[in-house]
Amino acid sequence: MNGTDRTGGCLCGKVRYRIAGEPLMCVVCHCKNCQRQAGSALSIIVGVREDALLVEGAVRTYDDTGESGGRVRRQFCDTCGSALFSRLDHPPGLAFVKAGTLDDTSELAPAFHCWTKSKQAWTPLGDIPAYDTVPPSP
Repeated sequence: MNGTDRTGGCLCGKVRYRIAGEPLMCVVCHCKNCQRQAGSALSIIVGVREDALLVEGAVRTYDDTGESGGRVRRQFCDTCGSALFSRLDHPPGLAFVKAGTLDDTSELAPAFHCWTKSKQAWTPLGDIPAYDTVPPSP
């Protein structure tokens, strides 16, 4: 992804957000809880600095535990139920935006697949790197 600020929101329009500046990453997550939350085989997420995510409207939070054992705060619109953000304890200062809630998804280009040990067998991975859990730290 490249360019400037991005905007998005929930299905009913009650929650709107802006991502100031460049997103840090776009990835495909195959963990079971992302599958459940998305109601699909995977979740495409955009990683952004928490301080770059400006939200208008109230979101509800469901405290979840990820496959890693870490806390995941899954945030959604309390009116239409649209999944919007996931906030993890680690890495700190990072939020993940559900890519399908962006107003413009034309420049999305996932860099890798994560948590493929939980992926649906019928889901192809394509030509980008894939990791059983998360990529190793540089």
